[in-house]
Amino acid sequence: MSDVLRVENLRKVFRSGDHDLVLFEGLTFSVAQGEMLAIVGESGCGKSTLLHILGALDRASSGEVFFGDTRLTGLSDEAAADFRGRDLGYVWQFHYLLPEFSALENIAMPLLMSANGKQKRSPYDLAAGWLKEIGLSDRGHHRPGELSGGEQQRIALARALVAGPKVLLADEPTGDLDNKSAEMVFELISRLHRERQLTSVIVTHNMDFARRCTRVLRLSGGRLTQE
Repeated sequence: MSDVLRVENLRKVFRSGDHDLVLFEGLTFSVAQGEMLAIVGESGCGKSTLLHILGALDRASSGEVFFGDTRLTGLSDEAAADFRGRDLGYVWQFHYLLPEFSALENIAMPLLMSANGKQKRSPYDLAAGWLKEIGLSDRGHHRPGELSGGEQQRIALARALVAGPKVLLADEPTGDLDNKSAEMVFELISRLHRERQLTSVIVTHNMDFARRCTRVLRLSGGRLTQE
């Protein structure tokens, strides 16, 4: 099975006053096609920063990240934005839905923004299909403020996947939810991962969820170890 993501000797340093703060260094790992990888670790250890680098939202201080044959660390800002819109779905701990738009419109937004004309169906038809997929067909005309936390995160997940990305990156996707809603969202992520044949990288502090992934890596002291 081929590798979708490959990380080589990654290092991230922040300048703090007169000193360099090394968040992590020497990170080398790969993510195989179809794998669901969990990254765990204490708060502040650099998990989210690592995920941002994998998603071309941040740049490493040194090292390389490859997506297939594409060298992410060499992309311009514009090319990185194109890459994210085309190949990645991203879910954060907070849903970041646009409050003035309905659930249907929020899901359709990535397609409306890209306006590439490649979709055979309209963005709203595709969004309606995703509402059915996540079990919220009856909530399409509700705005985010009228939805529960679990419903908001399910809408955010549908928005992340509506354009058909190959890779899902999720940063604490259940961190703000109660136990019942968190379980529902994680089960939804797991099902969509299988059915859509995704490759997924999930940052989580929930070890129960992490152990249900294909593999678990722990980031601690600036280094990655396999659980």
